[in-house]
Amino acid sequence: MSDLIDVLLIEDNLYDAEFAMRALRAEHPQVRILHLQDGRVALEFLFREGAFAHRSGPHLPKVILLDLKLFALSGLEVLRVLKSDVRTRCVPVVVMTSSLEESDLDQAYEIGANSYIVKPVVCENFSRTVSDLGVYWLSLNRLPPSSTHELPHPDAPANSFP
Repeated sequence: MSDLIDVLLIEDNLYDAEFAMRALRAEHPQVRILHLQDGRVALEFLFREGAFAHRSGPHLPKVILLDLKLFALSGLEVLRVLKSDVRTRCVPVVVMTSSLEESDLDQAYEIGANSYIVKPVVCENFSRTVSDLGVYWLSLNRLPPSSTHELPHPDAPANSFP
């Protein structure tokens, strides 16, 4: 697995993940996507812990697409860790969920989500939505110059996650 990725897709539904990856690649054939199904594993990848402790590159993705309903650690808990850690705070996180719960929407934005998208039920609409997200976050969006998208060495002080 390459350490350089453009999109980290954190999604436990394999069907939704496959559609999302196809839609992103249709618009951006060279996009590097890593799909992880578990919130805890995603944090281990990002912070180079656990099975990813020896990952060579400190690079962070250009954008994280995050489902809310995940195994082990919910999407809101993952978001809370990412936005509370100075090393990952500037990485854009787009919540992509089937949840229409107003409390999920409110919490996601309070914690620091950069966008909240309700997954369309119709396959073609879902593909178009993800493709449009890719165009915006991978081509049009600009990050602050101070954002290097590199994670400091694992020995640097860190926030631990649940």
